[in-house]
Amino acid sequence: MRLNLRFIIAIIVAAVSLFGYYFNTSKNEVTGETQHVNMSADQEIALGLQAAPEMAAQYGGESPNARATAAVQQVGQKIIASTKAGQTPYKFQFHLLADDQTINAFALPGGQVFITQGLLKNLTSEGQLAGVLAHEIGHVVGRHSAAQVAKSNLTQGLAGAATIASYDPNSPGSSIAKAAVAAAIAKVISLRFGRNDELEADKLAVDFTPQAGYDPRSMIQVMKMLEQQSGRSSTPEFMSTHPDPGNRIAELQKEIAAEFPQGVPAGLKE
Repeated sequence: MRLNLRFIIAIIVAAVSLFGYYFNTSKNEVTGETQHVNMSADQEIALGLQAAPEMAAQYGGESPNARATAAVQQVGQKIIASTKAGQTPYKFQFHLLADDQTINAFALPGGQVFITQGLLKNLTSEGQLAGVLAHEIGHVVGRHSAAQVAKSNLTQGLAGAATIASYDPNSPGSSIAKAAVAAAIAKVISLRFGRNDELEADKLAVDFTPQAGYDPRSMIQVMKMLEQQSGRSSTPEFMSTHPDPGNRIAELQKEIAAEFPQGVPAGLKE
């Protein structure tokens, strides 16, 4: 009886998790995809604003370089004004962070976009900066954070159900081991989805940069720079959450060729 009750509870927990994930769907007006999300745009904005100060503090806070900050904001807002990103409810703000050693850029849900001075100083053109920012804007309009939260809730719920079902009062350690395995599986799933998100953000950047007057091929130069940096003693933090630059270069080339079968138009800023 105790065994049956445990399995019934586990089934209920798993069913609630699955129901909550698969029946919370929303069509993304920018990508056209139907996504599993359980947050509204307003909730994404609030979450991003709440997390922004803490995230900035991890990288030395906002940069005191007013000129460089203004350049980042100008390029970012130009992309917003020229693309579908500006037609979304998100409130985009662009931040240059003081850390000049760490190579990283990231976006929080709702429109908070960050780039470190460490990455900025390794960029050699405005077009390269536009490519980095357009990629991060792609994460926001792609609602990747909201989708990741929904996936995390699903995997946590299923892991909890597995733990309940496998608990053996005569061998408590068994449930701990199985929960650890479940957590590891969840991490692998999240990493795979994360890589897909990165590639979609690259695709959106290929769409956005030409609309704002920038050459999308500048993004390939950014990838080559990151590839060079990854060969040094300290791997860029950017590489910990983004796919291998070599793989992304090939994907970028495919996307650019598909977007411009007759060749990239002349006159775009590199």
